[in-house]
Amino acid sequence: MPRSIAPRTYGTVSASRQKAMTGLEFVQGLASGLLPLNTIAQTLGYDITEAEHGRVVIVAQPDDRLLNPAGTVHGGFSATLLDSCMGLAVHSTLEKGIGQTTLEFKISLVRPITPDTGMIKAEGTVLNRGRRIGTAEGRITDRDGRLLAHGTTTCLIFET
Repeated sequence: MPRSIAPRTYGTVSASRQKAMTGLEFVQGLASGLLPLNTIAQTLGYDITEAEHGRVVIVAQPDDRLLNPAGTVHGGFSATLLDSCMGLAVHSTLEKGIGQTTLEFKISLVRPITPDTGMIKAEGTVLNRGRRIGTAEGRITDRDGRLLAHGTTTCLIFET
């Protein structure tokens, strides 16, 4: 679902409001701008641009604020993008009144990211969704489709 023309806002969505939505409604609301995006997205400069059942896309334009001492983008940025897109992909499969949280995730950094890399895309896709556990994989690619980082996650699914 591509982003609508709604202006981007940042904040949190109340627990009662989240509980009244399916996971897909929630994630699509984030992507469309109808719901406020989390404040870490504002801090790190990323946006959720697509959301469908079992799949979420996040985009970012890395800049000098994200550099580590070696002059490349800190690996924690890639970890945040992957944790977010994979967790939200699992979240997009949930029914009303059900939540999820990351139990563990693993990432591999394949190529360095710099401000010269340009726009990057993190895509999370559900591998399996059970009653209590969901798994997903994520890939960060550059504008030419080259793999920059990838990962997997395991999420705990629970009643809210």
